[in-house]
This record gives sequence, C-alpha cells and structure tokens, in this order.
Amino acid sequence: MKRFLFCWLLAGHALAQHTAPSPKPAPAQQRIKDDMLDAATTFLATLSAEQRKQIAYPLDDVERFNWHFVPRERKGLPLKQMTADQRRAAMAMLKTGLSQQGYDKATAIMDMENVLRVIDNRPPNDTYRDPENYSFTVFGEPANKNPWSWRIEGHHLSLQFLSLTGQVLAQTPTFFGSNPGILEYDTHMADKRMGDERIVNLPQKGRQILKQETERAFALLKSLDAEQRKKVIVAGVAYPEIVTSNKRVASLEKMDGLMLTEMNADQRKLFLDLLQVYLTNYHITLAKQQMAKLEKSGLDSLRFAWAGDLTPELGEGKGWYYRIHGPTILIEYDNTQTNANHIHTVVRDLTNDWGEDLLREHYRTANHGKP
Repeated sequence: MKRFLFCWLLAGHALAQHTAPSPKPAPAQQRIKDDMLDAATTFLATLSAEQRKQIAYPLDDVERFNWHFVPRERKGLPLKQMTADQRRAAMAMLKTGLSQQGYDKATAIMDMENVLRVIDNRPPNDTYRDPENYSFTVFGEPANKNPWSWRIEGHHLSLQFLSLTGQVLAQTPTFFGSNPGILEYDTHMADKRMGDERIVNLPQKGRQILKQETERAFALLKSLDAEQRKKVIVAGVAYPEIVTSNKRVASLEKMDGLMLTEMNADQRKLFLDLLQVYLTNYHITLAKQQMAKLEKSGLDSLRFAWAGDLTPELGEGKGWYYRIHGPTILIEYDNTQTNANHIHTVVRDLTNDWGEDLLREHYRTANHGKP
C-alpha cells in the first residue's frame, strides 16, 4: 500500500542533479528503508479487509494534505479500533521513523490526553480527550520501487513519512504539542501505554514533554546582548498561535531576527543545540539528512526571532513565541494559550513540504517501465 516519511533532505540534491541516475542508497538509508517497509508490511498484514479500506488512500489523494493538530475526527484507522496486536505493530512502525527521544515525546503526547480528561473533568470513556484517538493512514502501496507515504495524527501530534525511489526521506510538516506545557499538580493517574498492556501508577506533577525546546531557547535568549536583542525581538507580544497554522503551504512574508553570523561562538553553539532538539526527534539517519540539507543551503543564513515575554515561567500568563527561519526551513514554537502553559511546535520545509517537489521530479524523470 505505500511508502513513507518526512522529506526535505534531498531537495537541493535531487533538483540540481535530476538528469543524473539516482545514486545507490547508502547502507544506513537502505536499513531504515527496509525496516520501515518491513514494519508497514507487518502492520498491514494484521488488518482485516475492512480495516485496510479504512486506512488506505492513493498517494495522490488530497487527504494526504489534510492535517491538523486539534482534537477532531480523522480519516484512517485510530488506535481505539485496533486490537492489542495491531496497536503494537502500528507503534513498531512509528519507532522506525523516530529516535528514542522522538518516540518518547510522541507517546507522552498521547498519554497527556489522560491528563486532559482529569483537568476537563471528563469521564474515562470520553472520546474528545482520548489517548487512543490517534489515526494511522497509508498513502500508496508500500513497496521497494514506487513512492508511498504514511502518517500518524491526533491531538498535538502530526507526523508524516515518505519513501521515494527506495529511500526513506524526512518529511514535513512535523508537529509536537503539549497541554499543559508543564503539569503543576500530581494526578497519580493509571496510565495504559499504547501497545503495552501493563498498567502503572504514573505520577504526573512536573511532567514537561517539550522541556528542551523551552529551556534551550531561553538559554540562547539570555546569552544575547542588548544590540542583539534589538534584532531578535520582532514583537513585544507573542503571537496567539504558530503563524503558519495548518496551512498546506508554509510561508512568511519576510525573514527577520538575528542571523547566525551575528552570534559569537558560544551563542552559535546554543543556537545549533536548539536546532538539534528538533532534528533529533527523527531516526538518526533522517536527522543527518536534514542537517546535511541545511548545511548545503548555508547554516549562516538561519535566523532566530522572538516575540513576547522574556522570562521562562510556564503558566504565568505572559506567553512567548520563537522561530528558526532560513531559506529551506521554518521551525515555530508558541506558548500563549491556557494561561501560557500550552505549547505548539512545528517544523516546515519551505522548499519541499509533503515531498511534493521530489515527487514531481520523480514522475517527470521516471521511466515508468518504458524502454
């Protein structure tokens, strides 16, 4: 049925060299491609005929671009409609695209729906705050040669994967969110983790899923002198949401903020450490591919911009926003909702979201079996 993954790495490479034959995938790339294909094949084999109809779409279906990070009904097959074995197989597929850091964040975001049930005083069987309302969708037919894609999506989580010409590519949009940003009391909830039947008593107080995204940004902000802050602060009040929202095409009218070339050595390290927080959510092979693309387009062209409060106190009601912006990438972080204790983060590829450019180039140059 299809292939997967997040996809910006090869854009400059593939478009610049589209007349040359595709290089043979590197061993690491081959391994992740094989692992994902095997995991997808194993997962799909557990499904009934009706479930396959529910989960499968053509690769060119517009549903592939129908993404959002709010709680809502979604296409595809949700975890709550799977057996325990099917859930384990689905989550095993997710593991192939993420690092341990990324996988832990994804499952923690799902678990946070249990917390929101308590905060909202909803019953245990509530479907609005539902840790099993995360849907898997497959686009195309998983195979070695033809392009295919898959995603997992639910409240505060949207991950896309694409496989093209036998390689797994890191694809965007990638969304991680957390409400609360930090849990200020202890619910002592029973937590049933996805794909694992064990029940544990889970102390929740102090839980902070997106801690690195917050702390490293403030460490960089704190290091800036007065003149640098004049450039980095683009608004006195934080934007009420990530600027690009869930738009199919991400764009900003202008690139502003403090350039990497305007930072000293220590600040550059802090900036790159923050950037790596986002990249290393992916499998190490995909993270390296993404970094290679950024290096090729020029790391010095990246900018750091800030809006809103300058103190890192979650839940104080002031709120802040920052972004990393360059010719090929946009990373946004927003914490303004729910008394400034509700975080949204997104990574967009400004040249190749959804892998559309690479797919167009693939179809333009593909032989399609013709002599």
